[in-house]
This record gives sequence, structure tokens and C-alpha cells, in this order.
Amino acid sequence: MAKQTSGNGDNEVKRELKTRHISMIALGGSIGTGLFVASGSAISKAGPGGGLLAYVALGIMVYFLMTSLGEMATNMPVSGSFATYSTKYVDPALGFAMGWNYWFNWAITLAVDISTAALVMKFWLPNVPGWIWSTVILVMIFLINALTVKAFGETEYWMAMIKVVTVVIFLIVGFLTIFGIMGGHAVGLSNFTYKQAPFVGGVPAILSVFVVAGFSFQGTELVGITAGESATPEKSVPKAINQVFWRILLFYILAIFVIACLIPYTSPKLLGSSASDIAISPFTLVFQRAGLAAAASVMNAVILTSVISAANSGMYASSRMLYSLSLDDFAPKYFQHTTKNGVPLRAQVATTIIGAIAFITSIMGPEVYVWLVAASGLTGFIAWVGIAISHFRFRRAFIKQGHHVSELKYHAKWFPFGPILALILCILVIVGQNTTAFAHFDWEQIAVTYLSVPLFFILYFWYKLRYHTHLIPLDKVDVAPHKHEEADSEK
Repeated sequence: MAKQTSGNGDNEVKRELKTRHISMIALGGSIGTGLFVASGSAISKAGPGGGLLAYVALGIMVYFLMTSLGEMATNMPVSGSFATYSTKYVDPALGFAMGWNYWFNWAITLAVDISTAALVMKFWLPNVPGWIWSTVILVMIFLINALTVKAFGETEYWMAMIKVVTVVIFLIVGFLTIFGIMGGHAVGLSNFTYKQAPFVGGVPAILSVFVVAGFSFQGTELVGITAGESATPEKSVPKAINQVFWRILLFYILAIFVIACLIPYTSPKLLGSSASDIAISPFTLVFQRAGLAAAASVMNAVILTSVISAANSGMYASSRMLYSLSLDDFAPKYFQHTTKNGVPLRAQVATTIIGAIAFITSIMGPEVYVWLVAASGLTGFIAWVGIAISHFRFRRAFIKQGHHVSELKYHAKWFPFGPILALILCILVIVGQNTTAFAHFDWEQIAVTYLSVPLFFILYFWYKLRYHTHLIPLDKVDVAPHKHEEADSEK
């Protein structure tokens, strides 16, 4: 198996991402349409109490998942992240399936994001064909990523900053409105006792919101991939993980609390879940209630930033994953090539072509596109399952081989509770995606919802049978720290 490197030689990426870049990439990856639009549907399904409970539970689970990833990423900071860890700590077949599945997911998500961006642009310019905007955004993202990793990091930093500032302003305006300082009379906590609130629909409703919350938090695992190009991963990654957890939990929990206080769970305006529902976004509604007339237009601009940011992250994550797969002999060596600036351009071009083809199918007819999106639907949760299993195996192998936890540059607390909790909750979320389809034996809906699961197992078993791989014994697992030349000091 080829050795992964990150430095300044041939076919190597460059360590140019600073701590502030990595913190904002992780934060920006989890603040998007999931918070700005779909958070309202969580309240309408499970009530204010149920929505808050689901997001708190998932937020804690994501924290444990990030600490698991952080422990491995500081010990071995590589662009392949969890796919490489699955290969080294569990079974090469798992790494192969994880890597290809994740690459495919982001390549397809790229098509979804540029389609969504075109929908958002219709708010201002309804007569311009959507494919023009999608093409412009795809070219723009390609060029940003083709320059240097620093160009990607800087772009993500400022786009994430816009989202963070929006959430902070929303929280200030929201609390002023709750107490009646803006927008008329004080409402207080009256919506928490309205009709069946705070908990509506019991445990099944809360479980269904776990799915919404899970999708909202997707993207936080990008921290692991950025570790391969971090100037100082042993400092940047732990700092990013700790900062991101508290900020995400604070932003999500407080934002949902504000929405729940100001909009009753019975309001049909909470049912929007996509970027095209911007006029009924909970954020837009709260700003309008406070008397801000341009709320819809401002939120539309913020959501456009979110979507472009998601596409930008997708281009980065997928090109690095394909590059890493080639280093691990899981993909053609052709993709190992990097430019003099350390950008795996061939992997980026391949990703862009797949994303463009997926986008073209969405224009020609929805049928193929629906299946493409379905095939990538649960990949984020599958990646999380892989992170939990890899960390569980890594720590057990580390101890079995006579090492002590104190030797690690960063170690996850509460082991093995963290990875076990993450594993159980992720499997629950995957299984609970579409329970009504099972109840009604709707096989088409079951196939659309769960398609990514059998595809993952096909990849896994194909590699396992082809190369006769086995679960690596704990005493044979390579837990040695990955050496890298530390880049210049942080700015």
C-alpha cells in the first residue's frame, strides 16, 4: 500500500491551512439550509421540546464523533481521513468502500448544490435559465479549488463568517422579539405550552427529527480531511473540534429555541425544508416579525452563500478523497498527481465531470437524478459509523500494544462510551430514515431511501472477495504516529 505524505514534494498536498481556516470549515460545514430552513420542520414534527431534545442528543453524539476523529487525525493527519483509518485499523475492504462511497456522495452533492443555487437565484432573477447560474457557480468553485488549498480555506473562512454573523444577529433580534423589545408584545414561552406542546407525537416524532438533525450536522467530518493539509494538525484539529462543538450546540439550540418561542409548532410556514422555501424560512419569518422588511432578500443572500460554501467544501472533500484512494492503491495512480501548488487537479477534474453529468441528468429528466441522489443519501451517516468503528479499534489496538493514552497528542474522553453511542445513534438514524415506507411496504420508496446502504456493502464485499482481506488483529494494527514536517508557524 502506498504511503500517504503531505509536504512539498511531487504528488503531495501542501500544509497551508491555518487553525482559523479549519475551525471555520468545520463550523461552516454544519451551518446551512439544515439550520436556516429545515429546522422549522423539526419543530412542526415533534413540537418545541421534541425538536430541542433531538438536536441536543445529536449534537452530543457529533461531539463524541469529532473527538474520535480528532484522536486519529492528530495521530495520523492525512487527506483520506476516515477511509484511511478504516483501512489501517479495521479492514482494507472497509476503507475501500468508505472512500469510494464518500467520494461518490460529494460528487453527486455537488450537482445538488449547484441546482439549489440556481433555485435561490430565481428569487431575484426569475427569467434567467437556472442552468446558466449552475454553470457559473460550478466554474467559479472549480477555479477556487484549482488555485491553492489556501484559496479554498480563505474562501470558506469568509463564507462561513457570513453564516455565523447571520446566526448571531438572528439570535439577538429573536431574543429582543421574545421579550417584546422589538416587534410588538412579548410572547415569552407561551408557544411551549400551546396545545400539545412542548412534546408532540411522542418518541416516534422525536426519532424522525433525529434524521433532520443528523442531516443538519453533516459536514463536520471535514475536519478529518483538512488535517492532511493543516500546517499544525496536532494543535489545529483539537482546537477546531472543541470550538466547533460549543458553537454548533449554542447556535442550533438557541436558534431552535428562538424559532419555537416565536412560531407555534402548528404553523404551516414551518414545513419548508429546501432552499426554494426561503420566503417561509423560520429565519425570514422571525426577521419580518421584528419589522425588518428586507428579511427575505437578506436571508436569500445568506442561503446562496451557504449553498456555494457547501459546493465548495464538496469539491474539496471529494477531490482529496479520490487523491487519497489513489495513494492507497484503491484508485488509479493517475489521480496521485498534484500541481506545483499541491492541488490534486486530476482528481478535481474527475469529480467535476461526475458532478456535471449528474447535473445534466437533472435537466434531462428527474428519474435518473432521483436515483443518483438516493445512492448518495445516507453516505454521511455511513462515514460516521466508519469513524466510530475505526476509533474503537484504534484505541483498543493502541492499549493492547503496550501504549498509554497519555502518549497521544489528543485523546477522546469517555472512551469507549463515545464511539459506542455514536455507532448506536447513527444506525438508529439510518434505519429510521423512512419507517412509513416499511409500514406500507412501499418498495420503491424503500429503495430510494436506502439505496446507498446496499451500494456500500457491494463495494465492501467485492473488495473483500477479490483480495481476500480480513479484520486486522489488534496486535498487528499500525498505530504508529504519522510523521510530517511542520509548516511555518501560524499567522
